[in-house]
Amino acid sequence: MDKAIVKEWLKYASNDLEAANHLLSLHPLKLEIICYLCQQSAEKMLKAFWLYSDVFPPKTHDLELLRNKCEEFHASFLELAGECIRLNDYSSQPRYPFNLEITDDDMQMAIKDSKKISKFVKSLIILDKEDEDNA
Repeated sequence: MDKAIVKEWLKYASNDLEAANHLLSLHPLKLEIICYLCQQSAEKMLKAFWLYSDVFPPKTHDLELLRNKCEEFHASFLELAGECIRLNDYSSQPRYPFNLEITDDDMQMAIKDSKKISKFVKSLIILDKEDEDNA
């Protein structure tokens, strides 16, 4: 496992979630973009866990596929099934001018789901003593 690569994926995932939270200050809210960034953060977190497990992740946005493989590495990933299912639709639909009905409640749930996935994955990835102290 290449620690530097895992750390880079975690950084990018955190940046996506940070950007989603920053967009909450805009009016009107950009619900679609916020949900998209939440999905992207979750995707990168799951892929970081694949890399941490010495497996190169596929080029996919399917959170359920990614989560299922993570579950093979660590059975507790089953508890993220609902979060991954809810976030899955935001992988591509918000990027295009389709009629995706996203409400404020959907956006709030996307942020909550993404934060849970982030916290969960970070709690399992220990790269060095400093990471262990922060877990």
